[in-house]
Amino acid sequence: MSNKKQQYETILKNFNPESNLEMTENHYSDEKFWDKIKNYGKKAGKQTVYYSLLLFYTAKSPGVPKSSKMIVVGALSYLIFPVDLIPDFIPVVGIVDDASVIAAAVFKIIQHIDDDVKHKAKQQLLKLFGDDGDYGDIDQQFLK
Repeated sequence: MSNKKQQYETILKNFNPESNLEMTENHYSDEKFWDKIKNYGKKAGKQTVYYSLLLFYTAKSPGVPKSSKMIVVGALSYLIFPVDLIPDFIPVVGIVDDASVIAAAVFKIIQHIDDDVKHKAKQQLLKLFGDDGDYGDIDQQFLK
């Protein structure tokens, strides 16, 4: 067996999701999340910001299982981490990878997104973008 393969197998055998979550949480903070939303929100678009807010408020809900919160923290960490697969400063595609991760996380935890979370997300969206459009059906595509 090759040395690289042995190293990879050792890493997999010793993988501890709990400690990796703690390491990821070191990169995540509510302050960094809000900074990212304020700085890139308009560029990312209302739908991506709304889904990010859904994740944020779902993670704050006490009844959400830790496994779902891990998905949320991972997605939001990817959103705010300055060095991701495609840097955000690259026009269009820099934001698309973040939006894809956020949308995938919403699909994974959709059963934990209740009306209260949707309401909080919509209220925050109004604060961020103003009353320049109809937000009433923003979640109809995926959150019926």
